[in-house]
Amino acid sequence: MMLEVRGLCSGYGELQILWDVDLTVGDGEWVALLGAVGAGKTTLMRTIAGSLPVVRGEIALAEEDVTGMPACDRVRCGLSLVPEGRRLFRGMTVSENLVPGAFTVRHRPVISERLARVHELFPILRERSRQQVGTLSGGEQQMCAIGRSLMSAPRLLLVDELSLGLAPVVVDDLVEALVRIRAEGTALLVVEQDVELSLDYADRGYVLRQGRIVGGGPSAELLADESLQREYLGV
Repeated sequence: MMLEVRGLCSGYGELQILWDVDLTVGDGEWVALLGAVGAGKTTLMRTIAGSLPVVRGEIALAEEDVTGMPACDRVRCGLSLVPEGRRLFRGMTVSENLVPGAFTVRHRPVISERLARVHELFPILRERSRQQVGTLSGGEQQMCAIGRSLMSAPRLLLVDELSLGLAPVVVDDLVEALVRIRAEGTALLVVEQDVELSLDYADRGYVLRQGRIVGGGPSAELLADESLQREYLGV
């Protein structure tokens, strides 16, 4: 099992958002995290990544307990997050945003190799390498955010809000990139508001409502469960 979350409670200061969340992602698996706005999806992703502290519960990555581990050490263990809103340095170039993603690596040839892989996956980033990120389109910025996360060569990639605000043709390119990333062995936990798009590619899914897991199972079953989608996802 690549990721195991057991009885997880988390939030912001005294405001608890997550309540006893149990979730798993298998090695090389694609898992969708579904839920309406405000369900707690971003809080869960940030807690798994180490940006928020665990109030109660456990997080294990490849059977190693990372519950109290700082976010930077979780990256060293093979976890990387593409955050909601991308969190790029808009005044810096594409290359200046990508290279820091490999902060765990000291050897320049390895960094160059990883950068070449990102450029292969997103050729437009090579063309825009000296361009300021703030001048890129939304889709190109999302490619840069994903590319930065890939620079650490993660075993598990968390993607929070893949397609928010992007044109369908751009979303298709991003999904195809995730398909390739997954095919190369990286496990995925993806937050995506488009339920059908998300479940079309995921092996399994979880439904989060008001900070609690209220449903889950194989993607085909979730797609067929109209009452679950209507009650918890607003579809």
